[in-house]
Amino acid sequence: MRKKAREYYIIDGYNVINSWPELIKLRDNLSEARDMLVHMLLEYGAYEKYVMTVVFDALFTDDEEHIEVINPQFNVVYTGMGETADSYIERRAYEAVQQGQEVHVVTSDGAEQSMILGAGAYRHPSKEFHKIVKATKKDLRKRYLDDVKLPVSRNEIGNNLDSETMAKLDALRKNK
Repeated sequence: MRKKAREYYIIDGYNVINSWPELIKLRDNLSEARDMLVHMLLEYGAYEKYVMTVVFDALFTDDEEHIEVINPQFNVVYTGMGETADSYIERRAYEAVQQGQEVHVVTSDGAEQSMILGAGAYRHPSKEFHKIVKATKKDLRKRYLDDVKLPVSRNEIGNNLDSETMAKLDALRKNK
């Protein structure tokens, strides 16, 4: 039986930053906003087992396209001079769909959404995706942090040693 490929999410980074309340507050410090978004999406993507690419415009720089591979399932793309995040996302989504991947694009840009649908990918408006990410975070907390049960008794090393070893250790302790 062939293993199903992971769903692939492409996120329009600045579009999300400008629509998620906790990131809007950080717009004066885009570096911090980008870092916070990447952190949130890393956690979400790892939990859901998605492959994710976050794309940021670098349209008005003289830089070449730059890709930061965070891990095998997550990377951050800074587009090169003259390329918008929209054009990169559209091209990448089309290529991934042609390769048979299930592609989801997160953006609230209407024109980009139309192009994405035409390419055969799914679209998720940024604010709707925010609700999904927040619900997943809440589920994570509930599942792994709410009902932490500590052991009733102490787990001491002496409980796991045989009597001969305990006697030797006791003799060493008394000779000191």
